[in-house]
Amino acid sequence: MPAYVWDVPSEKENTLYLTFDDGPIPEVTPWVLQTLQEFQAKATFFCVGDNIRKYPDVFQQVVDAGHAVGNHTFNHLNGWNTDNLNYFHNVRRCAQLVCSNLFRPPYGRIRPGQRSFLERHYRIIMWDVLSGDFDPAISPETCLNNVVEHAEAGSIIVMHDSKKAEKKLRYVLPRILEYYAGQGYRFKAVPSNPIDPVPKEKAVERCFGWGL
Repeated sequence: MPAYVWDVPSEKENTLYLTFDDGPIPEVTPWVLQTLQEFQAKATFFCVGDNIRKYPDVFQQVVDAGHAVGNHTFNHLNGWNTDNLNYFHNVRRCAQLVCSNLFRPPYGRIRPGQRSFLERHYRIIMWDVLSGDFDPAISPETCLNNVVEHAEAGSIIVMHDSKKAEKKLRYVLPRILEYYAGQGYRFKAVPSNPIDPVPKEKAVERCFGWGL
């Protein structure tokens, strides 16, 4: 199984892969689901286990709507600051609530030893477009431009169904969906089956260029 997936290249169709980190929460996630439904869009939700524990009904809404879900650790742990054993136990605790072979490390931070172990069990999903909706220093317009100026067929786009990102997300998500739907794009969930990743230098630059 490949270590990291940065995008999902395809020569057959124009497809984008919207992903949402850090939920589910009742203040934001149901609105995201409703907005996606308006465009018949599917997405992937990388869920924090403790939020699933607190809001199981919201998590079930995600599943019932036909979206993919992934493991985002139980407590949104930074892999760089967490010893391997505690990190693995935290991932496993989340796995008790999320039936998925998709994993995204919070902050994009994961140690080589953590990667080596987790890739035996998960497809580690990264991204090639980071919206920046979590960043209080940028405007909603800049957040939108971060996506429309960089996303292309096969891109994995990161947004957040969190309170911190809510204001920008409510501005950006409908506009992203409308813009790309108008360009003939479809929105799908990240596939759980193995695919050949294309580690792009631009993807790495975007990832670490945000100070992750």
